[in-house]
Amino acid sequence: MPRVVVNVMPKPEILDPQGKAVTGALKRIGFDGMTVRQGKRFEVEVDGEITPEVLERVSQAAEKLLANTVIEAYEVVAG
Repeated sequence: MPRVVVNVMPKPEILDPQGKAVTGALKRIGFDGMTVRQGKRFEVEVDGEITPEVLERVSQAAEKLLANTVIEAYEVVAG
């Protein structure tokens, strides 16, 4: 089945405690110079081929359910 990926990330101005904790842990184990922001990835399997209309429907689903658009941004990617 064809797959569409929805990546959801906190908006830049929103505090990201998980990302901050991972950034601190990386630094403690010797990985300096890295900053992590933690998000979510959804893989959506769709019937038929991926068309602009299918991508728009997945985007609507992301807008309504997969992302909290007040504090998160999302990106819809075919494949």
